[in-house]
Amino acid sequence: MNGFVAWLQTVYTFLALVPFVSFFAAWGIVYGIFRDKKKATYAAIDVTTLFLIGSVSVMTQSLFQSGLGLWLVVLLFLVVGGLLGNMQNRIKGKINPVKIARTLLRLGFVVLSACYVLLLFIGIGKYIVAS
Repeated sequence: MNGFVAWLQTVYTFLALVPFVSFFAAWGIVYGIFRDKKKATYAAIDVTTLFLIGSVSVMTQSLFQSGLGLWLVVLLFLVVGGLLGNMQNRIKGKINPVKIARTLLRLGFVVLSACYVLLLFIGIGKYIVAS
């Protein structure tokens, strides 16, 4: 069992460090099953967001020596989820948690992708300056 857990941890670490690989892998798998590009793209975005959360957290921790990266991402998701739920309640009178989760994952993909690229360039710059 420990070998399987270690293997899963290794796979997650690789996919979190290189999130575009998880995007293309998820897109290819879903497209191969359903033959629908739109569904494949949305599924790939949703899966990649989960890996981007870990990636941005670890990059923030390694660049700024602060353990707040994960908690800031969680706080961002909770605040935006609350705002989306409030908006749905005001407009429609009821809350649809599935739509909120989908919207959070897709907005999170955009924001976390931008953060990933920004942190990547900051890390490269810090490495060049340190060399």
